[in-house]
Amino acid sequence: MKHIIIAIDGHSSTGKSTFAKAIASVLDYTYLDSGALYRAVTLYALQHGMIGENGIPHAQRIADSLPAISLSFRKDPVSGKNRTWMNGHNVEELIRSLEVSRHVSPVSEISEVRDFVDVQLRKWGEKKGIVMDGRDIGSAVFPNAELKIFMTAPAEIRARRRLEEMTAKGEKASYEEVLANVLERDRLDSGREKHPLVKAPDAVLLDNGNMTVEQQMEWFKKLMKRKWGITLK
Repeated sequence: MKHIIIAIDGHSSTGKSTFAKAIASVLDYTYLDSGALYRAVTLYALQHGMIGENGIPHAQRIADSLPAISLSFRKDPVSGKNRTWMNGHNVEELIRSLEVSRHVSPVSEISEVRDFVDVQLRKWGEKKGIVMDGRDIGSAVFPNAELKIFMTAPAEIRARRRLEEMTAKGEKASYEEVLANVLERDRLDSGREKHPLVKAPDAVLLDNGNMTVEQQMEWFKKLMKRKWGITLK
C-alpha cells in the first residue's frame, strides 16, 4: 500500500484522537493532532491576557502574536507518544484543561489562527503517511486526502467520555459543565464563518456512540479491506 493521508474530522469528544492514534499505530503512520495546535494557541492567548473576562478573544492581538508562537510535536522517549510543544515547553497537559476547552472554539474561529494552523499541518503532510484529526482536515486542510472519516456520537455520550478523561487526570468538573461545553463547542464549530465543521461529501461516516475503540478498529479494518483490498492484523 502506498502512503496516503487519512483525514479524520468530527464533533468534539468523539474520540478522534484515540481512534487516529490507533490507526497510525497499525499502519505505522505518523499521527498529527490538529486540535492540539488550536489548543496551544488558545493556551498562549490565555497566558498573555488575550481573552476577556467575558470569554471573547481579542482577535487582532492574537493574530498579531502568531509569529511569536512556535509549535511542534515531539515523541516522548518513554511512552513513545507525541507531545505538543510550544515555544520550547511541553504543554500537552496544560492544553487539555477545561479552561482551554472553554475558549478553544472562539479562538479557532479567528481566520488568521486557522490559516496559521493550516500552514503547519500542510507542511507535516507533504510526505504523506499520516493520520490527522480535527474539525476541517478533510474539508479544508487536505481536501484531496485519499481517505476521509467523519466521526459523531450523541452529545450526552461525548460529555460522559470527556468527564471520565478529566476525572482520570484529577481534574474536577460536573457532568452538566462538561455537557454544556460540548454543546457550545458543537454550536461554534458548526457555525463559524471560515471552515465550519461539516462532513465532506466523500467522507465515510462513523457513529461510534455505542462502540469501543476495539470495535472501531474492526470497522476500520473492514473499511480498508473493502476500499483498498488490504488485510490488516
